[in-house]
Amino acid sequence: MSRSAHPAGPRHADVLPEGHYSAPPADLNVLDPKVWSRTVTRDEQGALTVGGIEVARLAEEFGTPAYFMDEADFRARCRSWREAFGTEADVFYAGKAFLSRAVVKWLYEEGLNLDVCSGGELTTALSAGMPAERIAFHGNNKSEAEIERAVEAGVGRIVLDSFQEIARVAHIAQRLGRRQPVLIRVTVGVEAHTHEFIATAHEDQKFGIALAGGQAAEAVRRALKLDGLELLGIHSHIGSQIFDMAGFEVSARRVVQLLGQIRDEHGVELPEIDLGGGLGIAYTSDDDPREPHEIAKALAEIVTRECETARLSTPRISVEPGRAIVGPTAFTLYRVGTIKHLEGLRTYVSVDGGMSDNIRTALYDAEYSVALVSRTSTAEPMLSRVVGKHCESGDIVVKDAFLPADLAPGDLIAVPATGAYCRSMASNYNHALRPPVVAVNDGEARVIIRRETEEDLLALDVG
Repeated sequence: MSRSAHPAGPRHADVLPEGHYSAPPADLNVLDPKVWSRTVTRDEQGALTVGGIEVARLAEEFGTPAYFMDEADFRARCRSWREAFGTEADVFYAGKAFLSRAVVKWLYEEGLNLDVCSGGELTTALSAGMPAERIAFHGNNKSEAEIERAVEAGVGRIVLDSFQEIARVAHIAQRLGRRQPVLIRVTVGVEAHTHEFIATAHEDQKFGIALAGGQAAEAVRRALKLDGLELLGIHSHIGSQIFDMAGFEVSARRVVQLLGQIRDEHGVELPEIDLGGGLGIAYTSDDDPREPHEIAKALAEIVTRECETARLSTPRISVEPGRAIVGPTAFTLYRVGTIKHLEGLRTYVSVDGGMSDNIRTALYDAEYSVALVSRTSTAEPMLSRVVGKHCESGDIVVKDAFLPADLAPGDLIAVPATGAYCRSMASNYNHALRPPVVAVNDGEARVIIRRETEEDLLALDVG
């Protein structure tokens, strides 16, 4: 179903289409392990716990809304990706999903690399001690200041996204007396099965240099001629929240074909290909994501087969999971405020957060799960829409869900799988204060990003 964006005004309520929903689950108290982090469970009283701590205690200490991150789960997922790809490949955590200095330290300790896509992300990575050579720098319009900072720091890769950037990075690197390792990002013409705003490999969008018309081949020619650049390989990213490996197969085939053309024209075999990230996670019980070892095996087989066909040495593979690591490790805890029953339609459950802490539902029509977590209930399920407190009819957190009919103001509810992009895309809409991120591990909880205060808002307002 199509959706057109328009400014707030007479039609500002006409933002989201009607949702769809399945039959209610047999037991509203059951927590599906596919969508909750690994240490989440219910205690003997029926309340949700994470890392051994009950949510009422977390709410009392840290307030709501708040993001609670399962540190043990995050670390375990890092290890799963690292072990799945082994020493013959590189795993770069995509920092745009969620980044903080604590996360950078966990990545370093668990042996993952990091990709960043802004000067702010680069600053965060370096300030937390990530070695520059383990950082890749993305972005379709990096400023000269950002490029200079990256080259001076010695980042391991800069991903070139345009003809202008090829010249820009080379000039800066030469001026600084460096030879900067780079990848060229190509758009391979793959139509990923995902939302149009997060599909990134078809030609009609802003990222990369197209294979079509020989543009990517020309980018390679230019990069190989410039003394300030060391061309390591080709980068391709086909989109986000993808479950079907078919797109990766087409992408890998086209990237390998380009590597063959480079060998034939220039007599060099580039040693790396980066196939990006975008692997999906379970936001609802209907989603069926692949495990890291399945993904690693499939990608290795695809690349090996295509290289054998092209008579090329198999290059070193890089991948960039972000959401697939951090997404399932966190949930957002809310307190219920008002409840409105609309006869014959649904019940609107208003919480103390909303689109300022999770814009994805409004932006991407994203679907989420939700559960009553401060207690269990044997009440009948009621069709609900979880909404926020912002002055916008599109302020929807969960479009269609079943919650118990005895839900009451003051209850705690939680939305799982909010580790990726929710805090990263959070805003101060209506001058809302962005929630904290709290890491929970083995019975202890600590703030890794504090809650904003009204003083923080006023500090930026210089009159």
